[in-house]
Amino acid sequence: MPEHPQASLLTKKRFLPYFVTQFFGAFNDNIFKNILLLFVAFAAVGSLPFSSNLFINLAAGLFILPFFLFSASAGVLADKYEKSQLIRIIKQFEIGIMCLGAVGFITESYTILLILLFLMGTQSAFFGPVKYALLPQHLKSEELVSGNALVETGTFLAILLGTLAAGVIASADHAKYIAALCVVVSAIIGYCASRSIPSAPATAPELEFRWQPIKQTKSTLAIAKSDRVIFISIMAISWFWFLGATYLTQFPNFTKLHLNGQESAVSFLLALFSVGIAIGSLACDKLSNHRIEMGIVPLGSLGITIFGYLMISSIPESLPLFTSFLEFVSYQPLWPVFICLLLLGASGGIFIVPLYALLQQTAKPKQRAQVIAALNIYNSLFMVGSAILGIVFLSVLELSIPQLFTMLAIMNFIIAIYLCIQVPIFVVRFLVWILTHTMYRVQHKNLHHLPKEGGALIVCNHVSYMDALLLSAVCPRLIRFVMEEDYANLPPLRKFLNRAGVIPISASRKTSIRRAFQEVEASLKEGHIVCIFPEGSLTSDGEVAEFMRGMDIILKRSPVPVIPMALKGLWGSYFSRYKGSACKGLPNRFWSKIEIEAGEPVAPNEASAKHMREKVSLLRGDFY
Repeated sequence: MPEHPQASLLTKKRFLPYFVTQFFGAFNDNIFKNILLLFVAFAAVGSLPFSSNLFINLAAGLFILPFFLFSASAGVLADKYEKSQLIRIIKQFEIGIMCLGAVGFITESYTILLILLFLMGTQSAFFGPVKYALLPQHLKSEELVSGNALVETGTFLAILLGTLAAGVIASADHAKYIAALCVVVSAIIGYCASRSIPSAPATAPELEFRWQPIKQTKSTLAIAKSDRVIFISIMAISWFWFLGATYLTQFPNFTKLHLNGQESAVSFLLALFSVGIAIGSLACDKLSNHRIEMGIVPLGSLGITIFGYLMISSIPESLPLFTSFLEFVSYQPLWPVFICLLLLGASGGIFIVPLYALLQQTAKPKQRAQVIAALNIYNSLFMVGSAILGIVFLSVLELSIPQLFTMLAIMNFIIAIYLCIQVPIFVVRFLVWILTHTMYRVQHKNLHHLPKEGGALIVCNHVSYMDALLLSAVCPRLIRFVMEEDYANLPPLRKFLNRAGVIPISASRKTSIRRAFQEVEASLKEGHIVCIFPEGSLTSDGEVAEFMRGMDIILKRSPVPVIPMALKGLWGSYFSRYKGSACKGLPNRFWSKIEIEAGEPVAPNEASAKHMREKVSLLRGDFY
């Protein structure tokens, strides 16, 4: 039985040390920040250099400021130098900061700790670009989604554990000594793990690094804006962090004012949200079949809206005063709120993972770290924007937190609609994958023969009206299908099929045939995959009919590899002509077994219509 990709990665030296390094980095960030804020909240009168409210707001600002100042420089360094060594230098810097932090905790020197929080933010700003830019160098393209799913899972679990551990440590005896030991040990573990990260050579060693933060920031943002796919991905990821920052910031008051919960209840909601994101991240990898599937992103966004709204609408009108944590979690009228919060987090995980993977794959290797740096800058801007939104809604307009969360759901719904408009083909393709794999027991065989790039022609037997949908759903790349013009021009489908790249053809019209061949030739030249059903129509007896000579004409004009494919098990289905015509009567087969198999590519000079029919028939075998 093949090993699951996620479990497999966690056993690989090219991923596990990196995963442990980034996990303890996120853990240490959060445990340091939260312990400091808790110490400040309960500090003795006169021990702080200024008021606790000012200190807390200043701390938040000082941690995020380095992302504006240094992200662009960090991106240039990560592209210019070997990445594993750069990570080790950054982790050594973290050990130094945490040693000083330990002294600050023990001596209760809050001014020093505030300065160290800025340095911690600086360390994180330099770690971010190299952290994500390294992944595509150590992982195969088909492992990117799995790798990012594990990274997001680890990050949010580290945030959760760091926050919870901070609460435990701050309330313990000799808290300052335990805090000092914890942050130093975590930094050392992260550094030790980084020593096992394999080498990741510089992708742009010719880059010149000059300490010009403003100029480099402008250049970095220009790189991000130069590619529309990259820029939209960055905006979508930053929107996720905007939502996350807003929810996490408001959880304490939301729990206290609207759920009658205490401090432990806040931790519980945070745990639900973080675990939800972890579950969604891992589920995204499974749902997308371990490939970058952009169709899942708008659906994840829609889930954020639906469950965000349901969470608010599920709040009971009246609640008792809970005297213990057990009373809070066991109060059944609150369970819908808890479930919706968990699913809200899961939707976020489904939303975010493909975007990170797409960003890493799409960015040019020489600019990948700089693109991640641009992402960090925008993330910081959006998180500051979330704080401003909270102030305006709750303080200026004097609205309630549930009203703020409802507004977030409405704003996110607009984003979901926008994303659906941007990638309608991928959304439909993903929905088709879900639909077909729910209707049938679909098995894939030898799909690795489908090329990852470059033009290619797929030839396949034609059994049912589901054929194109099934092939489209299982192929990682977008397929351009040649389709009968009468179907392609149906009013309800015409616009969508046009955007999907369908090439209409009518065997009775020479102009249509000529235009179709020209379009096929152009598509193959541009590096697309084109699929034809050379039989010309659905089979009437389940057998593979003679292939028409159109395939020979295509290959003469565009000599590209030809991939034979066979659809098995569809004969007799509702969408086949088993009953004389398709879609006749009522369906009488459910959850039937279907197999989709690809054969080895055939060179264009060997791929005659007769030869390819034999290939497809051999693939199909006796499985009708």
